[in-house]
Amino acid sequence: MKFTLSWLKEHLDTDADVAVVADAMTMAGLEVEDVHDPIAALAPFTVARIVSAEQHPNADRLRVCQVDTVDGPKEIVCGAPNARAGLTTIYAPIGAFVPGLGVTLVEKPVRGVVSHGMLCSASELELAGESDGILELADDLAVGTPAAGVFGAEPVIDFEVTPNRPDWLGVAGIARDLAAAGLGQLKTPPILPVPGTFPSPITVRIEAPEMCPVFAGRLIRGVKNGPSPEWLQRRLTAIGLRSISRLVDVTNLIAYDRCRPAHVYDAAKLVGTEIVVRGGHLAESTTAVHLKLRDDTPFDKGDGPHREHLIALDGKTYAVDPTMCVIADAGGERPIGLGGVMGGESTGCSDETVDVFVECAWFDPIVTAQTGRTLALNSDAQYRFARGVDPASVAAGVELATRMILDLCGGEPSELVVTGQTPAAPAAFAFDPARVASLTGLSLDDDRIAEILSRLGFEVARGTPWTVTPPSWRRDVEGTADLVEEVARIEGYGALPSTPLPDLGAPSRGVLNPRQARVRLARRALAAMGYAEAVTWSFTKQSTAALFGGGDDALRVENPIAADLDCMRPSALPNLIQAAARNAARGHADAALFEIGPIYLDDSPTGQRTVIAGLVAPRAARHWGAAPEDALFGLKGDLMALLEALGAPVASLQLAQGQNRDWWHPGRSARLQLGPKNVMVEFGALHPRVLKALDADGPMLAFEIVLDAVPEPRGAKSKARGPANLANLMPLTRDFAFVVEDGKAVGDLVRAVAGADKALVAGVSVFDVYRGAGVPEGMKSVALEVSIQPVEATLTEAEIEALSAKVVAAAQKLGATLRS
Repeated sequence: MKFTLSWLKEHLDTDADVAVVADAMTMAGLEVEDVHDPIAALAPFTVARIVSAEQHPNADRLRVCQVDTVDGPKEIVCGAPNARAGLTTIYAPIGAFVPGLGVTLVEKPVRGVVSHGMLCSASELELAGESDGILELADDLAVGTPAAGVFGAEPVIDFEVTPNRPDWLGVAGIARDLAAAGLGQLKTPPILPVPGTFPSPITVRIEAPEMCPVFAGRLIRGVKNGPSPEWLQRRLTAIGLRSISRLVDVTNLIAYDRCRPAHVYDAAKLVGTEIVVRGGHLAESTTAVHLKLRDDTPFDKGDGPHREHLIALDGKTYAVDPTMCVIADAGGERPIGLGGVMGGESTGCSDETVDVFVECAWFDPIVTAQTGRTLALNSDAQYRFARGVDPASVAAGVELATRMILDLCGGEPSELVVTGQTPAAPAAFAFDPARVASLTGLSLDDDRIAEILSRLGFEVARGTPWTVTPPSWRRDVEGTADLVEEVARIEGYGALPSTPLPDLGAPSRGVLNPRQARVRLARRALAAMGYAEAVTWSFTKQSTAALFGGGDDALRVENPIAADLDCMRPSALPNLIQAAARNAARGHADAALFEIGPIYLDDSPTGQRTVIAGLVAPRAARHWGAAPEDALFGLKGDLMALLEALGAPVASLQLAQGQNRDWWHPGRSARLQLGPKNVMVEFGALHPRVLKALDADGPMLAFEIVLDAVPEPRGAKSKARGPANLANLMPLTRDFAFVVEDGKAVGDLVRAVAGADKALVAGVSVFDVYRGAGVPEGMKSVALEVSIQPVEATLTEAEIEALSAKVVAAAQKLGATLRS
């Protein structure tokens, strides 16, 4: 919403400048976006007169002008075709910033002739008008007259209007609030009725009162349309509107002045003598109906079932449906406008218009807003009606438009036609003025509170309690809290008392529950391993959920945010797979992602689980050296390190192969469990069938930890670190090679050896697996390095041999024999 300072002062008696007005608006709750002061921008520019204009010696299209300026005679090079002797125009001196060009003038030669300034066009000064040449001004203007005074430039304030304050969409509403805030005295001129001299030959019938409950209008005959006077053109141009004609400009001015949209129809172009307000029609008959306009131009109504159409004033054709409010003539058959949005081209006014019908109505905000959204059609009227125009201004709007049309265009008005019932005024409610102090802390007496509310247009009846009636233009005020906000806003938010909060001692530190602590620990551990965290939706496509054991109808979302996010996810893996595929499509194929979040197994209270899912898409670069380690073992190493960080009983976990669910690769996956009923992790390669269904290139490896299934570590919880227990003695290692059945898991052998002597065996690692000559068929040789850490004293040879015997005995219990 924009308005000029002089426009505001037609409603507000004040000496405040634009800066003070903008500050007062901000303090009253109006969000000022920008203050544009063209007077400051035009300060360097003044009126000048060309004394002579000679052809440039080195350029056919340039002239060397001798110019009489405020700085004395100047020689200026000009390329405008209309530069001539005796022309009065605008001069820019050296050092002036030209806003239309975005440059600062410097003294420099132009084709060998130095130009000591510039003669300006309208576009170079960012003024409305033709820019084929330099400005041509009246000859009676004195040289040196400031340009700002010549063009009537004045400050323009642009501010944002909140949806609950449609009254701010009129300058009169802004002036009312500023007057209540003490910036001046409100002096909005009253709207006086214009007596009609004859009955209106045009009547109005409302068929859709839910869309348009009240409609007022009158005929004005004998008007003379044409260009608007200069003051009106300047006012509209200053706020970014294009002057069209006197009749149209009057309606635009009233919309911005009083937030009262209106419309004028060329009465000669109306078919029939009745205007009908109805919903949009769908043609039901295949019979073509031909009607004639008054200029004998036919139009057709329907050649089959279809939506009726309207060619609007913007020249575009819009399809109308029954949810939209339509203004029609020809017995209600021909649409001539969309109620509250835009009029039709067929009844638009032109310079030949003689008789007009002036319309002011009240259109339902929801219907108007929906029409604008459906048709992608925005107008000043739609913007105002969608927020709620004052319903009590219908008849007054016609009277104001009539007075302005008579003043600018002449004519003779008919009697006023009002059809329908004005919506009920806002209801009165009880108000306790003491609530102002209790809700805001402001110490205001009752007289001040009553004064503020009265200046804002509220009717205040004092009693116990007070009875307050909101004005017709404030339908957003519904109770005590709204009135308190109005009082605080006008008194000034700066007047609110500053009261420190009571001292409650040192703030308590947040305490994480065990699950939150483990999630935090897992996030840090995975990030340290090089995984990037992904945050995805808890939804997925139902068909995708079915690939991972979900997709139940009970887990479908009734109102999904997107068609492919219509089901709660049974696993975090599909979202990670799709994220990795998107990365690969953009040139980042070697993704390593993780996500910690919920999954949904069913719709019961216990059906939600928290999982830690990780995924890698191994894409090793080609290299002349040996092939790198299988990425699956690297994934398993990351998984085991993460479980250890979470305090899981890693040594007690059982590895089961061939029992994973069907979205895992059957030969390259496994699960970790504490017994068959407590499956903690599934990991391995994802099935190619699943990857293909999700349009992802394989291979991809992943793991998914059910955090709820990971038991918490035993022992007292303490933030204190335990003893370091650093060994004082050097460790030693011994190598063993055991022959074991090929089908035996090497991990079982490692755990057995590690348990041979828990006090001395510090670690066991596999460094070779061999099958071939010297090893029976169906068997394999597994070489282990056992790290031994003495505790109290250096081990003797006999003690080392005794420990070695324990290691061999532990392996033999598993069916392994020491390789000779």
